[in-house]
Amino acid sequence: MSKTKSPIKQGLNIIIVGCGKVGTTLIEQLSKEGHDITIIDSDAGKIQKAANLYDVMGLVGNGASYSVQMEAGIDNADLIIAVTDSDELNLLCCTVAKQVGDCAAIARVRTPDYSKEAAYLREKLGLTMIINPELEAARETSRILFLPTALKVNSFAHGQAELIKFKIPDSNILDGMTIAHLGGNITTEILICAIERNGEVYIPDGDFRMAKGDIISFVAPRKVIRSFLEKIGFKTKQVKDTMIIGGGKATYYLANQLLHMGIAVKIIEKNRKRCEELSMLLPKAIIINGNGTDKDLLKEEGIDQVESFVPLTGIDEENIMLTLYARQVSDAKVITKINRSTFNDVISSLDLGSVIYPRYITAEAIIAYVRAKKDSMNSNIETLYHMFDYRAEAIEFRIDEPSDVTGIPLKDLSLKKDLLISCINRNGSILIPSGQDSIEVGDTVMVVTTHSGFNDIQDILR
Repeated sequence: MSKTKSPIKQGLNIIIVGCGKVGTTLIEQLSKEGHDITIIDSDAGKIQKAANLYDVMGLVGNGASYSVQMEAGIDNADLIIAVTDSDELNLLCCTVAKQVGDCAAIARVRTPDYSKEAAYLREKLGLTMIINPELEAARETSRILFLPTALKVNSFAHGQAELIKFKIPDSNILDGMTIAHLGGNITTEILICAIERNGEVYIPDGDFRMAKGDIISFVAPRKVIRSFLEKIGFKTKQVKDTMIIGGGKATYYLANQLLHMGIAVKIIEKNRKRCEELSMLLPKAIIINGNGTDKDLLKEEGIDQVESFVPLTGIDEENIMLTLYARQVSDAKVITKINRSTFNDVISSLDLGSVIYPRYITAEAIIAYVRAKKDSMNSNIETLYHMFDYRAEAIEFRIDEPSDVTGIPLKDLSLKKDLLISCINRNGSILIPSGQDSIEVGDTVMVVTTHSGFNDIQDILR
């Protein structure tokens, strides 16, 4: 499979404050995409480690300090991204930067109080983006519990279209079927755009024959997804109830969304004071004060009967063990939240159901903005998702101006290999395109590819 990169255009000058999990993910991705990066952190060890691993400048100090920002070159920066553990420090870093430099500013803000005021803060402080990893992870989790067959659900075109990932089980009708047969005999309303088999990712053509165990990603208008999954033999009802272990910010955001969707929520949290806070914040949820890793307590609270189970402790290993235990004793849909990514190979070999990485969700939103800012002439990036551990990308472009890709039937475009134009959103209607369709100004277009670094819709051409 070819892995060619599109030519890298001139990079941006980016300052990243905070070398934690999200900061490191951003450093890794953005340095790969050819940007000049300066990192600031008060921990000299973290700076040293990042500077050894990546081609970046490091500065030890307080990222909200005027003199430290000047030393980091804020007056020439295009963008500052503040992702320390403190919301207040992140907002202050951005505020100082906006006073001094003419740069865009992105802050990570996780506290519910501030999150409710995100639009106000963004406007008053002149920020480009306020991002909340826990809230974004909760949104992704609730989308999956709405459609529990799916391993992953990403939304495009302002929620009108979705990218769904699922695994073909034994004796399923898709086992042995070609993509062309599916399109000719079962439905033309969905498009299979990527398949993972034995660790390899394929962008399939019509002759590709699917097999049990394949992990399939397909895109479709939201309204047809359930009927397609039912046609191929999957249950599609949203879960009735969920059990969440741990009572942190992520739990608050998730429980809030699930209760709005009519899903009953039971939370097990060992800190009594936090239980009292949660019962005030979430009066409709059942809050149990106890140790969520205690097997007897889990049995007593009905783990074997519950329809979904989400461990949200702050410890990855605990979340993984709890998921594996839930799989043993129940048929619940399980979702595992993982903060670190050191043991990706081990994690993907375990049967953990849907796995959610908040740091990647945060990084994707920021990378989409950075690519859009780079120097796209005729289009802009609306959304970007990495698929299959960064081995493929789904990018939604907004088409602003005529270019070499507009007004021409797709079959006549000279497209790069390993790339699919997966859907076109035209005035709110979702088209699964055929070779006769064309891209027009005003559309948003979703492309799935194993190439990386696309900034502009014209990058799809050879």
